[in-house]
Amino acid sequence: MFSHLCGKNSLLSSIPNFTKRFICKSRPMANSRFDYVRNFEQNDSILPNCWIVVRIDGKAFHKFTQKHDFNKPNDDNGLNLMSYAAVQVLKEFNEIVLAFGQSDEYSFIFHKTADVYSRRASKIVTCVNSLFTSSYVFHWGKFFEEKQLLYPPSFDARIVLYPSDENLRDYLSWRQADTHINNLYNTVFWKLVLEGGRTNTEAQKDLSGTYSSDKNEILFSRFGINYNNLPQMYRKGTILLRKNVEVPKLNGYQTQLIVPFFTDLIQDKFWIEHPEILTKDKSQNYELDDEQLNHPIMQKQFDIVHKRKNNNK
Repeated sequence: MFSHLCGKNSLLSSIPNFTKRFICKSRPMANSRFDYVRNFEQNDSILPNCWIVVRIDGKAFHKFTQKHDFNKPNDDNGLNLMSYAAVQVLKEFNEIVLAFGQSDEYSFIFHKTADVYSRRASKIVTCVNSLFTSSYVFHWGKFFEEKQLLYPPSFDARIVLYPSDENLRDYLSWRQADTHINNLYNTVFWKLVLEGGRTNTEAQKDLSGTYSSDKNEILFSRFGINYNNLPQMYRKGTILLRKNVEVPKLNGYQTQLIVPFFTDLIQDKFWIEHPEILTKDKSQNYELDDEQLNHPIMQKQFDIVHKRKNNNK
């Protein structure tokens, strides 16, 4: 084989000598006396037929959001950047059937039949986390056009297995319930601080021992805010699903894109409307509502499709 490539009348006879020397000296690596060190590597393949959840969480994001002057309690650009970074992960890993995000965290759900990286836990969690983090940094300027990234953010990540569909639904219900609890508290807290004249310590003391009904009453009686009228993205988080959608201004052209949903996933209705999550069937055709159609996540995906179509002309 190598004589055929490197001989006098070989396929490589016309290329520069320094390149030819490099190629022709290449040989399959022989075993060496150092190969034994591979025996120290652990086999971390995870159990089959279990849902794989990779959850990413911002490290020291309280400091990060302060340094970058995020709006309190919710910064739309910050939330949308998180979701756009998550979109990049879904585009890379087609065995992810759903992602759920809130605040500075995102959960990625691999179908229980997924065989990504032969189900090696360390490979899965590191590749998902590194792609998410690099995408967050790479796309920062798309969402914060006039705000410089002062230092690189970091995210921790963990991988958890759930053996049944019920376990998976309970996990996602837990994360969505946590979204509501945290957002209600933060909404009242920052209203007390920013508009109510309370210090951080005083606001914490005011809210200590209060129930959801108490917090709702403070918002309504003191600030005229009905919590249920706040954007669902704040109250319920962001769900990302693959759907076949029509791209505007392309004469009915349809393609698969990552669509954000802001809805209740705790009740059965969500799972009945999106059966492909559990069954891993092909993506459904879906008609975007006005909120989705105008959402920055969709607009940026539309732009990519338009550019690709124009380049193919």
